[in-house]
Amino acid sequence: MRISTKGRYALNIMIDLAKNSNEDKYISLTEISKRLEISNKYLEQIISALNKSKMVLSTRGNNGGYRLAKKPEEYKVGDILRATEGNLSPIDCLSNGSVNTCPKKNKCATLSFWQGLDKAIEDYVDSKTLADLL
Repeated sequence: MRISTKGRYALNIMIDLAKNSNEDKYISLTEISKRLEISNKYLEQIISALNKSKMVLSTRGNNGGYRLAKKPEEYKVGDILRATEGNLSPIDCLSNGSVNTCPKKNKCATLSFWQGLDKAIEDYVDSKTLADLL
């Protein structure tokens, strides 16, 4: 498993929103872009995924922008990463959750190793919250 810049930046965007917005204040993409040194174009792609996952709220207009939908302690790091990266499984046959459709699963000598690694990754990323990263 390798986390792309999209996943890494998503965490940084969420941290930036946690630090700089509140229930009354929305943060513009331009402000976030300047602070994090991420292009507006790339930022739009990432914030779109976070918005679709209902992790951020958005508003348009002069005071438009984004803010967190919940308190920082209510966000699991794993959920943020999954919103931008998709499944975090280390191998494809485990990427369907509890359903392993691999035709070789009954003969695979390494399956239990990969399942253990997958569980360790999931447990770790889901044990940390956005508040922990702040």
